[in-house]
Amino acid sequence: MMNSLVLRRIKDGLHRFPRGIWLMMVLDILMTMGWSIASPFLALYLHDERDLSMSLVGWVFLAGGLCTGGANIIGGMLSDRLGRRRLLIVSSALGALSAGAMAVLVAISAPTWLVAFMYVVSHSIGGIGGPTFGAIIADLSPKERLAESYAVVRTGGNFGFAIGPALGGFLVSHWSYGWVLGISAVVSAAVTVVVYLFLKESHEGSRAGVDLRSTMAVAGDLQFLVFAVASVLLVLSIAHMGSTMSVFAVDRLGFSASQYGLLLTANGIMVMLFQYPVARWVGKLGRSEGLILGSLFYAVGYLSLGWFASFGLTLLTIALITAGEVTVSPVSSAVVAESSPPDKRGRYMGFFGLTQTLGLAISPLFGGVLLDAFPSESRLLWGIIASVGMMAAIVFHIWGRMLHRGQQVSQGEMT
Repeated sequence: MMNSLVLRRIKDGLHRFPRGIWLMMVLDILMTMGWSIASPFLALYLHDERDLSMSLVGWVFLAGGLCTGGANIIGGMLSDRLGRRRLLIVSSALGALSAGAMAVLVAISAPTWLVAFMYVVSHSIGGIGGPTFGAIIADLSPKERLAESYAVVRTGGNFGFAIGPALGGFLVSHWSYGWVLGISAVVSAAVTVVVYLFLKESHEGSRAGVDLRSTMAVAGDLQFLVFAVASVLLVLSIAHMGSTMSVFAVDRLGFSASQYGLLLTANGIMVMLFQYPVARWVGKLGRSEGLILGSLFYAVGYLSLGWFASFGLTLLTIALITAGEVTVSPVSSAVVAESSPPDKRGRYMGFFGLTQTLGLAISPLFGGVLLDAFPSESRLLWGIIASVGMMAAIVFHIWGRMLHRGQQVSQGEMT
């Protein structure tokens, strides 16, 4: 009886979403695993093996982020103009090649500036595919299950994140960083093969009015712009797991690279287990309430690093950060999809990607400067970072009031 009930629930869950959503989940597993094998350890590589200060590491990440932001805009525009599938094939293939090139440069001990340059190139190529990937999910998802669809795909991605950092941490401890990058390139190549063989086109593209001017016109949507500003503040506060937190955990708390990789794996496992049920629960709340709640979880999580020093307690930090992640991420993606007309979905995703990338680009520099400025004052370091997350919660509240007023006006016009 129990087995039949479980099987029926699994079958109902599989039929709740189109097949394309499940394929996107598989792709996200591969993409995230390929990225997370190597990227979370790049700051450690540049700081510990190439002797760059964390401020300089932050500048490298900032350059990569700024270029990726421009690539987000271009990728979103091209996905609306040329179609989603062909652009994803090209971007994933170029991503695999750039990761392979970076692996060779690290293996031959190329100059640091050249390794940094190739990181910027590789990161920018990934920025082209990001908006396309998000737009495909929105194209394929039932409208009433947007947040759930993004949650399902992210569950797969975090399965990849549960594997990637643990494998990467082990390899960094026993092999060279060049080998780690080489494995990342192979996984990225597998993404290209899967997209080519199995993914169908979800939007054929249109040349009508698809240009840079129409892309930047998204900023004229004031309500969406306020949401994007809040998102930038939140990312500035939370995007430290692959930079500030890695160096803090290894150099200040004395964790090994393998232990840090296990922390990231714990994050991936928790997201994998709780992302979908939390997304369904958060779906019963308003969009702004979910974003505010998630921002507060993030802020408390990072703030706790000022008091927690043991590996066991730091796992609690990861749990709090994960609670913020599973609450915020699917809601944010659903808001972007709901805000955009279908034929402009790539451009909205691209503009949102730009704002996210700005936060991702600035946060390593922000955290790196704080690490260098407060070498022994961890509570002040993480308190400043957490305060930016609190600011994001306030702006999300303002956005929620704007959204509510807009809905009231629309209802009044209909009546």
